[in-house]
Amino acid sequence: MTSALQHAKPRARGGVLTLISALMIGSAVIRLGLEAGPALARAPKAAVMHDEPQPQAPDLNALLAELSQREAALRQRENMLREKEKVIEIAEKTVAERLADLQKAEESLRETLAVADQAAERDLARLTDVYQNMKPKDAAKLFETMDPVFAAGFLARMPPDTAAGIMAGLNPQVAYTISVVLAGRNANAPTE
Repeated sequence: MTSALQHAKPRARGGVLTLISALMIGSAVIRLGLEAGPALARAPKAAVMHDEPQPQAPDLNALLAELSQREAALRQRENMLREKEKVIEIAEKTVAERLADLQKAEESLRETLAVADQAAERDLARLTDVYQNMKPKDAAKLFETMDPVFAAGFLARMPPDTAAGIMAGLNPQVAYTISVVLAGRNANAPTE
C-alpha cells in the first residue's frame, strides 16, 4: 500500500502543475488580447500606394510662392534692422563720449568758477579791510559817492562798530537809503 501511495502523489502533483500552467497561459492570452485591441486601434493605417504621382494643387504652388516672397522680405527687413541697430549703437557710443566730454568740461568750469569766486571774495575782503581801516569821516565821504546797494554790501561785511562810525558820518538821506537796503537784503530769503 505504501508503494501505491507513493505513486499516487506524483500523479496528483503533475496534474496540479499542469492545471496551474494552463491557467497562467490562459491568463496571459486574455491579457494580450485585451491590451492588443487598443494598441492595434492606435496603430497608423497603411498608406494607400499609388503607382501614379499625384499632381499638386495649384493653390499649394501659389502658397509656396507667397511664402518664399514673404521669407525674402523678412530677410531683407532683418538685414535693414541689423544695419539700423549698428547705426544706433554707433550713435549711442558717440552720445556717451560727448556726454563724458561735457561732464569733464562742466567739472573744469566748476573749478574755474570756484577759483574766480575765491579770488573775488579775497578782493572784497581786502577792500573791506581798507574801508574799515580808514578814518570814519573819510570813509563816509567815499560811501556817499557810491551806489547805495554797493555801499551796503561793504558795510554789511564790516564789524558793527566800524559800520556805525561810517554811517554816522554820512548825509542822513544817504544813510537812510543804505539802511533800507541793508534791512531788505534778506527779506526774500526763505524762512523754513
